[in-house]
Amino acid sequence: MTANAVTIVGAAVGTAAGIAIARQRFGAALLLIALNRILDGLDGALARRRVPTDFGGYLDSVADYIFYAAVPLGFAVASPANALPAAALLASFLLSGSSFLAFAALAAKRRLTSDAHGPKSFFYLRGLAEGTETIAVFVLAVLRPDWFAALAYGFAVLCALTALQRLLAARRLLR
Repeated sequence: MTANAVTIVGAAVGTAAGIAIARQRFGAALLLIALNRILDGLDGALARRRVPTDFGGYLDSVADYIFYAAVPLGFAVASPANALPAAALLASFLLSGSSFLAFAALAAKRRLTSDAHGPKSFFYLRGLAEGTETIAVFVLAVLRPDWFAALAYGFAVLCALTALQRLLAARRLLR
């Protein structure tokens, strides 16, 4: 199986986690979240054993965002009371993700590189709230769905702070 195929399967599994949440099958969602993360790690390992490609890096990023959208959307469908917290979380993901990806595009244009996080397809500008923290929030929300609103609002604030942190770093690095 190719790294790109694993990435696509991972995106499908992440989408299935969102559907399981929407159906309030939180145990299944927890297993699907774990499987999604395993596949996300496996695709990178497979790519590094062969020849990593720019398209593979792109596909991996898109698959991550599919998963990051599926989980809050699942909570919004599961309970109308979750709609506004899910929207706030999704908006913060857009803000954080755009601050990350816009910097990566400009860093590539300027030929800026960093290997602080190991080999990556593009410049990886760190932030306060990243993938590990996102998964921790998702797992906690699946374990305690009644906490979703508080978790979503709290994590949305952390994502907004991350975007601000990246904005300040970009200002310094792109001058």
